[in-house]
Amino acid sequence: MFRIGLTGSIGMGKSTTAQMFVDEGCALWDADAAVHRLYAEGGAAVVPLAQLFPEVVQEGVIARDALRAVIARDPGALGAIEKIVHPLVAKDRADFMAVTDADIVVLDIPLLFETGGEAQVDAVVCVSVEPEVQKARVLARGTMQEADFDRILAKQIPNAEKCARSDYVIQTDTLEHARAQVQDIVRQIRETKTHA
Repeated sequence: MFRIGLTGSIGMGKSTTAQMFVDEGCALWDADAAVHRLYAEGGAAVVPLAQLFPEVVQEGVIARDALRAVIARDPGALGAIEKIVHPLVAKDRADFMAVTDADIVVLDIPLLFETGGEAQVDAVVCVSVEPEVQKARVLARGTMQEADFDRILAKQIPNAEKCARSDYVIQTDTLEHARAQVQDIVRQIRETKTHA
């Protein structure tokens, strides 16, 4: 099994690109979806987070806005939350890897480099687009203001560095161009890596 780490900053087209890998027969594990499972009713993160910050649990689930408020007011909160959540996410990923029979597994991890996740994969694929396109995409969603976007970018490794550290870079300027690049990467891996 060949493990691809798929990463890219907000608004770069990572989710769309991840689906293109699925269309090529790859299995997909999504870190954000794993966190949603952990925060849902009965999720493995609910009880330990409730013990630390009772106010973040509402109707049996972790309320993300309450979690963000805790992080904003308590400088040590993020580290404490990560100590709980990161091992649970790693277990979710390991459980997924144990049951998939795909020849190529795509691990969709937005903060791959920020969390040292590149050491856990065979190749890193970074999605990228021009900064003005990225910004326009994010603001067009209507879910955040420009200041929110800038704050998120400030916490991430710059796009140019992510691209430089990656084995493959997919330009997501058009759907057709992105799909062609995905198909080429999958073909290369299947020809060289999975049959080595």
